Amino acid sequence: MDLSYFLISLLNGLSVGLLLFMLASGLTLIFSMMGVLNFAHASFYMLGAYVAYTITQAFGFWWGLLLAPPIVGLMGAAFERFVLRRVHKFGHVPELLITFGLSYLILELVGLIWGRQALNFRPPESLQGSLFTIVKMPDSVQFAWGEKPDFCGGISGAVCTTFPEFRAFGMLIAVLMLVSVWLVLTRTRVGLVIQAALTHPQAVESLGHNVPRVLMMVFGGGTALAALAGVIGGALRVTEPSMALAVGAVVFAVIVIGGMGSLAGAFVASVGLGLIDSFAVGSDGSLADAFTWLGLTITPETLGYALWSVKMSQVAAILPYLLLVLILIFRPKGLFGTREG
Repeated sequence: MDLSYFLISLLNGLSVGLLLFMLASGLTLIFSMMGVLNFAHASFYMLGAYVAYTITQAFGFWWGLLLAPPIVGLMGAAFERFVLRRVHKFGHVPELLITFGLSYLILELVGLIWGRQALNFRPPESLQGSLFTIVKMPDSVQFAWGEKPDFCGGISGAVCTTFPEFRAFGMLIAVLMLVSVWLVLTRTRVGLVIQAALTHPQAVESLGHNVPRVLMMVFGGGTALAALAGVIGGALRVTEPSMALAVGAVVFAVIVIGGMGSLAGAFVASVGLGLIDSFAVGSDGSLADAFTWLGLTITPETLGYALWSVKMSQVAAILPYLLLVLILIFRPKGLFGTREG
Protein backbone atom coordinates (compact mmCIF):
# COMPACT_ATOMS: atom_id res chain seq x y z
CA MET A 1 0.00 0.00 0.00
CA ASP A 2 1.27 3.45 -0.93
CA LEU A 3 2.41 5.33 2.21
CA SER A 4 0.98 8.71 1.19
CA TYR A 5 -2.39 7.10 0.36
CA PHE A 6 -2.36 5.30 3.71
CA LEU A 7 -1.60 8.48 5.66
CA ILE A 8 -4.21 10.67 3.99
CA SER A 9 -6.85 7.92 4.20
CA LEU A 10 -6.02 7.45 7.88
CA LEU A 11 -6.38 11.17 8.61
CA ASN A 12 -9.58 11.50 6.60
CA GLY A 13 -11.01 8.42 8.29
CA LEU A 14 -10.20 9.79 11.74
CA SER A 15 -11.79 13.10 10.78
CA VAL A 16 -15.01 11.45 9.60
CA GLY A 17 -15.07 9.12 12.60
CA LEU A 18 -14.60 11.89 15.17
CA LEU A 19 -17.33 14.00 13.56
CA LEU A 20 -19.61 10.97 13.66
CA PHE A 21 -18.71 10.47 17.32
CA MET A 22 -19.67 14.07 18.14
CA LEU A 23 -23.12 13.30 16.78
CA ALA A 24 -23.42 9.81 18.27
CA SER A 25 -22.25 10.82 21.75
CA GLY A 26 -25.35 12.94 22.42
CA LEU A 27 -27.69 10.15 21.33
CA THR A 28 -25.72 7.67 23.42
CA LEU A 29 -25.98 9.85 26.53
CA ILE A 30 -29.73 10.32 26.09
CA PHE A 31 -30.30 6.60 25.70
CA SER A 32 -27.98 5.53 28.50
CA MET A 33 -29.45 8.02 30.99
CA MET A 34 -33.11 8.04 29.93
CA GLY A 35 -33.71 4.92 27.84
CA VAL A 36 -35.06 7.15 25.03
CA LEU A 37 -33.99 6.41 21.46
CA ASN A 38 -34.34 9.89 19.96
CA PHE A 39 -35.22 9.58 16.26
CA ALA A 40 -34.98 13.37 15.90
CA HIS A 41 -31.34 13.49 16.98
CA ALA A 42 -30.00 13.99 13.46
CA SER A 43 -32.55 16.78 13.00
CA PHE A 44 -31.04 18.64 15.96
CA TYR A 45 -27.67 18.15 14.22
CA MET A 46 -29.10 19.87 11.15
CA LEU A 47 -30.71 22.58 13.27
CA GLY A 48 -27.35 23.33 14.88
CA ALA A 49 -25.83 24.02 11.45
CA TYR A 50 -28.66 26.33 10.42
CA VAL A 51 -28.73 28.26 13.70
CA ALA A 52 -24.95 28.66 13.55
CA TYR A 53 -25.19 29.90 9.96
CA THR A 54 -27.70 32.57 10.97
CA ILE A 55 -25.55 33.75 13.88
CA THR A 56 -22.45 33.67 11.68
CA GLN A 57 -24.05 35.99 9.14
CA ALA A 58 -24.52 38.63 11.85
CA PHE A 59 -21.65 38.14 14.28
CA GLY A 60 -19.10 35.77 12.72
CA PHE A 61 -18.31 32.06 12.85
CA TRP A 62 -16.91 31.93 16.37
CA TRP A 63 -20.10 33.34 17.87
CA GLY A 64 -22.06 30.79 15.86
CA LEU A 65 -19.90 27.98 17.23
CA LEU A 66 -20.31 29.31 20.77
CA LEU A 67 -24.05 30.09 20.78
CA ALA A 68 -25.69 27.53 18.46
CA PRO A 69 -25.19 24.45 20.73
CA PRO A 70 -26.77 26.00 23.88
CA ILE A 71 -29.63 27.50 21.83
CA VAL A 72 -30.45 24.12 20.27
CA GLY A 73 -29.90 22.48 23.67
CA LEU A 74 -32.58 24.74 25.18
CA MET A 75 -34.93 23.71 22.36
CA GLY A 76 -34.26 20.07 23.16
CA ALA A 77 -34.81 20.64 26.88
CA ALA A 78 -38.11 22.40 26.16
CA PHE A 79 -39.23 19.48 23.97
CA GLU A 80 -38.43 17.02 26.76
CA ARG A 81 -40.18 19.14 29.38
CA PHE A 82 -43.42 19.88 27.57
CA VAL A 83 -43.80 17.01 25.10
CA LEU A 84 -41.64 13.94 25.68
CA ARG A 85 -42.25 13.82 29.42
CA ARG A 86 -46.00 13.56 28.85
CA VAL A 87 -45.67 10.36 26.81
CA HIS A 88 -42.78 8.80 28.76
CA LYS A 89 -45.17 6.89 31.02
CA PHE A 90 -46.75 5.13 28.03
CA GLY A 91 -43.54 3.30 27.06
CA HIS A 92 -40.92 3.29 24.32
CA VAL A 93 -43.19 3.10 21.27
CA PRO A 94 -44.91 6.48 21.87
CA GLU A 95 -41.47 8.00 22.55
CA LEU A 96 -40.17 6.69 19.24
CA LEU A 97 -43.22 7.90 17.35
CA ILE A 98 -43.19 11.39 18.81
CA THR A 99 -39.48 11.91 18.15
CA PHE A 100 -40.00 10.50 14.65
CA GLY A 101 -42.72 13.09 14.10
CA LEU A 102 -40.48 15.82 15.50
CA SER A 103 -37.80 15.01 12.91
CA TYR A 104 -40.25 15.76 10.09
CA LEU A 105 -41.52 18.87 11.85
CA ILE A 106 -37.96 20.25 12.14
CA LEU A 107 -37.31 19.41 8.48
CA GLU A 108 -40.36 21.36 7.34
CA LEU A 109 -39.57 24.32 9.61
CA VAL A 110 -36.03 24.47 8.25
CA GLY A 111 -37.42 24.51 4.71
CA LEU A 112 -39.87 27.30 5.55
CA ILE A 113 -37.30 29.49 7.33
CA TRP A 114 -34.10 28.91 5.37
CA GLY A 115 -35.36 27.43 2.12
CA ARG A 116 -34.54 24.17 0.33
CA GLN A 117 -31.25 25.22 -1.23
CA ALA A 118 -27.80 24.63 0.24
CA LEU A 119 -26.39 27.53 2.25
CA ASN A 120 -22.95 29.05 1.82
CA PHE A 121 -21.81 28.18 5.36
CA ARG A 122 -18.03 28.30 5.32
CA PRO A 123 -15.30 27.97 7.96
CA PRO A 124 -13.69 31.19 9.23
CA GLU A 125 -10.98 32.65 7.02
CA SER A 126 -8.36 31.84 9.65
CA LEU A 127 -9.10 28.11 9.17
CA GLN A 128 -9.58 27.92 5.41
CA GLY A 129 -5.99 27.07 4.61
CA SER A 130 -3.99 23.84 4.77
CA LEU A 131 -2.47 22.60 8.00
CA PHE A 132 0.19 20.55 6.21
CA THR A 133 0.97 18.95 2.87
CA ILE A 134 1.96 15.35 2.23
CA VAL A 135 4.43 15.30 -0.66
CA LYS A 136 4.87 11.98 -2.44
CA MET A 137 8.20 11.93 -4.23
CA PRO A 138 9.28 9.17 -6.62
CA ASP A 139 11.37 7.55 -3.88
CA SER A 140 10.06 9.02 -0.59
CA VAL A 141 7.24 10.76 1.29
CA GLN A 142 7.77 14.20 2.86
CA PHE A 143 5.75 16.60 5.00
CA ALA A 144 5.54 20.37 4.63
CA TRP A 145 3.60 22.62 7.01
CA GLY A 146 1.09 25.03 5.53
CA GLU A 147 0.13 25.39 1.88
CA LYS A 148 1.57 23.39 -0.99
CA PRO A 149 5.28 24.10 -1.50
CA ASP A 150 6.25 25.87 -4.69
CA PHE A 151 8.04 22.83 -6.03
CA CYS A 152 4.83 20.74 -6.08
CA GLY A 153 4.03 21.88 -9.59
CA GLY A 154 7.57 21.81 -10.84
CA ILE A 155 9.11 18.48 -9.91
CA SER A 156 8.21 15.61 -12.19
CA GLY A 157 6.55 12.78 -10.30
CA ALA A 158 5.77 14.82 -7.14
CA VAL A 159 2.17 14.42 -5.87
CA CYS A 160 1.04 16.85 -3.14
CA THR A 161 -2.00 16.29 -0.92
CA THR A 162 -3.10 18.93 1.58
CA PHE A 163 -4.92 18.43 4.88
CA PRO A 164 -7.32 21.32 5.65
CA GLU A 165 -6.95 23.29 8.88
CA PHE A 166 -10.68 23.22 9.58
CA ARG A 167 -10.77 19.43 9.33
CA ALA A 168 -8.02 19.27 11.95
CA PHE A 169 -9.92 21.83 14.05
CA GLY A 170 -13.02 19.61 13.95
CA MET A 171 -10.95 16.65 15.16
CA LEU A 172 -9.62 18.75 18.04
CA ILE A 173 -13.14 19.83 19.04
CA ALA A 174 -14.29 16.18 19.06
CA VAL A 175 -11.41 15.11 21.31
CA LEU A 176 -11.99 18.04 23.68
CA MET A 177 -15.70 17.19 23.79
CA LEU A 178 -14.94 13.56 24.64
CA VAL A 179 -12.63 14.56 27.48
CA SER A 180 -15.10 17.17 28.78
CA VAL A 181 -18.07 14.78 28.82
CA TRP A 182 -16.00 12.12 30.57
CA LEU A 183 -14.80 14.59 33.20
CA VAL A 184 -18.32 15.92 33.81
CA LEU A 185 -19.80 12.45 34.24
CA THR A 186 -17.04 11.00 36.40
CA ARG A 187 -15.38 13.90 38.25
CA THR A 188 -18.15 16.38 39.09
CA ARG A 189 -21.10 16.45 41.46
CA VAL A 190 -23.46 17.03 38.55
CA GLY A 191 -22.22 13.87 36.85
CA LEU A 192 -22.65 11.80 39.99
CA VAL A 193 -26.23 13.06 40.41
CA ILE A 194 -27.00 12.23 36.76
CA GLN A 195 -25.65 8.68 37.07
CA ALA A 196 -27.39 8.15 40.42
CA ALA A 197 -30.69 9.40 38.97
CA LEU A 198 -30.48 6.65 36.37
CA THR A 199 -30.06 3.75 38.79
CA HIS A 200 -31.57 5.07 42.06
CA PRO A 201 -34.06 7.84 41.24
CA GLN A 202 -35.95 7.55 44.53
CA ALA A 203 -32.77 7.89 46.59
CA VAL A 204 -31.76 10.93 44.56
CA GLU A 205 -35.16 12.53 45.12
CA SER A 206 -34.91 11.87 48.85
CA LEU A 207 -31.66 13.84 48.88
CA GLY A 208 -33.48 16.86 47.50
CA HIS A 209 -32.61 16.60 43.80
CA ASN A 210 -35.26 17.09 41.11
CA VAL A 211 -34.93 13.95 38.97
CA PRO A 212 -37.20 15.14 36.12
CA ARG A 213 -35.11 18.31 35.90
CA VAL A 214 -31.94 16.23 35.77
CA LEU A 215 -33.34 14.17 32.89
CA MET A 216 -34.39 17.37 31.11
CA MET A 217 -30.80 18.63 31.42
CA VAL A 218 -29.49 15.34 30.02
CA PHE A 219 -31.80 15.54 26.99
CA GLY A 220 -30.89 19.17 26.42
CA GLY A 221 -27.19 18.39 26.77
CA GLY A 222 -27.46 15.55 24.26
CA THR A 223 -29.15 17.77 21.69
CA ALA A 224 -26.52 20.47 22.32
CA LEU A 225 -23.79 17.96 21.45
CA ALA A 226 -25.66 17.13 18.25
CA ALA A 227 -25.81 20.84 17.43
CA LEU A 228 -22.07 21.19 18.05
CA ALA A 229 -21.48 18.40 15.54
CA GLY A 230 -23.84 20.21 13.18
CA VAL A 231 -21.81 23.43 13.33
CA ILE A 232 -18.62 21.56 12.42
CA GLY A 233 -20.28 19.25 9.90
CA GLY A 234 -22.24 22.05 8.24
CA ALA A 235 -19.15 24.18 7.67
CA LEU A 236 -16.98 21.21 6.72
CA ARG A 237 -19.40 19.61 4.28
CA VAL A 238 -22.64 21.26 3.21
CA THR A 239 -25.59 22.81 5.05
CA GLU A 240 -28.83 21.70 3.42
CA PRO A 241 -32.12 20.05 4.50
CA SER A 242 -30.94 16.57 3.48
CA MET A 243 -27.93 16.66 5.83
CA ALA A 244 -29.96 15.03 8.63
CA LEU A 245 -31.03 12.18 6.38
CA ALA A 246 -27.43 11.67 5.26
CA VAL A 247 -26.17 10.90 8.78
CA GLY A 248 -29.33 9.72 10.55
CA ALA A 249 -29.09 6.04 9.63
CA VAL A 250 -25.32 5.90 10.15
CA VAL A 251 -25.49 7.31 13.68
CA PHE A 252 -27.97 4.62 14.72
CA ALA A 253 -25.65 2.02 13.22
CA VAL A 254 -22.85 3.49 15.35
CA ILE A 255 -24.67 3.21 18.67
CA VAL A 256 -25.86 -0.33 17.90
CA ILE A 257 -22.41 -1.51 16.82
CA GLY A 258 -20.71 0.17 19.78
CA GLY A 259 -23.35 -0.97 22.25
CA MET A 260 -26.54 0.81 23.25
CA GLY A 261 -25.69 3.40 25.87
CA SER A 262 -21.91 2.91 25.79
CA LEU A 263 -19.93 6.10 25.21
CA ALA A 264 -16.71 4.12 24.74
CA GLY A 265 -18.48 1.87 22.27
CA ALA A 266 -19.77 4.87 20.33
CA PHE A 267 -16.23 6.24 20.10
CA VAL A 268 -14.73 2.96 18.87
CA ALA A 269 -17.56 2.33 16.40
CA SER A 270 -17.46 5.89 15.04
CA VAL A 271 -13.72 5.88 14.44
CA GLY A 272 -13.86 2.35 13.03
CA LEU A 273 -16.64 3.20 10.55
CA GLY A 274 -14.84 6.40 9.57
CA LEU A 275 -11.67 4.47 8.77
CA ILE A 276 -13.55 1.76 6.88
CA ASP A 277 -15.35 4.37 4.78
CA SER A 278 -12.18 6.34 4.06
CA PHE A 279 -10.08 3.37 2.97
CA ALA A 280 -12.94 1.80 0.98
CA VAL A 281 -13.81 5.00 -0.90
CA GLY A 282 -10.19 5.60 -1.87
CA SER A 283 -9.51 2.01 -2.86
CA ASP A 284 -9.46 0.78 -6.44
CA GLY A 285 -9.49 -2.86 -5.36
CA SER A 286 -12.40 -5.22 -5.96
CA LEU A 287 -14.34 -7.58 -3.73
CA ALA A 288 -12.15 -10.36 -5.08
CA ASP A 289 -9.08 -8.58 -3.67
CA ALA A 290 -10.83 -8.16 -0.31
CA PHE A 291 -11.63 -11.88 -0.08
CA THR A 292 -8.07 -12.74 -1.01
CA TRP A 293 -6.73 -10.37 1.67
CA LEU A 294 -9.01 -12.06 4.24
CA GLY A 295 -7.66 -15.48 3.22
CA LEU A 296 -10.99 -16.69 1.82
CA THR A 297 -11.00 -18.94 -1.22
CA ILE A 298 -14.11 -17.84 -3.09
CA THR A 299 -14.40 -18.35 -6.83
CA PRO A 300 -16.24 -16.11 -9.30
CA GLU A 301 -18.76 -18.91 -9.82
CA THR A 302 -19.58 -18.94 -6.10
CA LEU A 303 -19.96 -15.19 -5.67
CA GLY A 304 -21.20 -14.40 -9.16
CA TYR A 305 -19.24 -12.63 -11.88
CA ALA A 306 -21.17 -9.38 -11.41
CA LEU A 307 -20.26 -9.09 -7.71
CA TRP A 308 -16.77 -10.48 -8.25
CA SER A 309 -15.72 -7.42 -10.26
CA VAL A 310 -17.43 -4.79 -8.05
CA LYS A 311 -15.00 -2.19 -6.70
CA MET A 312 -14.69 -1.55 -2.96
CA SER A 313 -15.47 2.12 -3.56
CA GLN A 314 -18.84 1.10 -5.02
CA VAL A 315 -19.91 -0.76 -1.88
CA ALA A 316 -18.42 1.67 0.66
CA ALA A 317 -21.84 3.16 1.45
CA ILE A 318 -23.30 -0.19 2.56
CA LEU A 319 -20.36 -1.37 4.68
CA PRO A 320 -21.62 0.24 7.94
CA TYR A 321 -24.96 -1.55 7.57
CA LEU A 322 -23.28 -4.83 6.67
CA LEU A 323 -21.24 -4.54 9.87
CA LEU A 324 -24.44 -3.67 11.75
CA VAL A 325 -26.11 -6.86 10.53
CA LEU A 326 -23.09 -8.96 11.56
CA ILE A 327 -23.02 -7.36 15.01
CA LEU A 328 -26.73 -8.02 15.52
CA ILE A 329 -26.23 -11.67 14.52
CA PHE A 330 -23.13 -12.48 16.56
CA ARG A 331 -23.18 -9.90 19.39
CA PRO A 332 -26.62 -8.27 19.77
CA LYS A 333 -25.53 -6.05 22.67
CA GLY A 334 -22.78 -4.47 20.57
CA LEU A 335 -19.06 -4.25 21.20
CA PHE A 336 -19.28 -2.62 24.64
CA GLY A 337 -23.01 -2.71 25.37
CA THR A 338 -24.39 -3.78 28.73
CA ARG A 339 -27.92 -2.44 28.57
CA GLU A 340 -30.92 -3.91 26.74
CA GLY A 341 -33.67 -1.53 25.64
